[in-house]
Amino acid sequence: MESRVRLLGHPVHQMLVVFPLGMLGAAAAFDVLYRVQHNPQWALISYWLIPAGVIMGLVAAPFGYLDWRKIPSGTRAYSIGLFHLFINVSALVVFAASFLARRADPSAPTMLASALTWIAILGSFVAAWFGGELVDRLGVGVSANASLDAPSSLTTPTIPNQSASRTR
Repeated sequence: MESRVRLLGHPVHQMLVVFPLGMLGAAAAFDVLYRVQHNPQWALISYWLIPAGVIMGLVAAPFGYLDWRKIPSGTRAYSIGLFHLFINVSALVVFAASFLARRADPSAPTMLASALTWIAILGSFVAAWFGGELVDRLGVGVSANASLDAPSSLTTPTIPNQSASRTR
């Protein structure tokens, strides 16, 4: 099942999710650095990465939603996609709560603020695993013409019967 929204032949959702995962994962790592080194600069970096990651998560979400709506209901992929969506939205809410908990002193987050970040990043890992299950195991968002020797997505798509009849 191919993705609904594609750019240069690739699913937009899969292209965008790397940004919130990277930013929010880095925020969690900088929280650890802050706790270990007691350097407020790490906390400030984490503080600003969280809203950037949440915003990028909100940018990526509609494309994932459009792809999920294309999956036939009653299938395993539909259920996993719904769970993936729910966990991701929940993680974004928890990240937002962590950001709000830091507002009083962004350079010295409370243990609660850091704990919320780590709870959210763990949720993000679970959601990413389910996203991988959708793509890698169930083929959601994968081109119908995918193969180890498929032509570049930047070329004009070929009709499957024509590509099968080609000889080398």
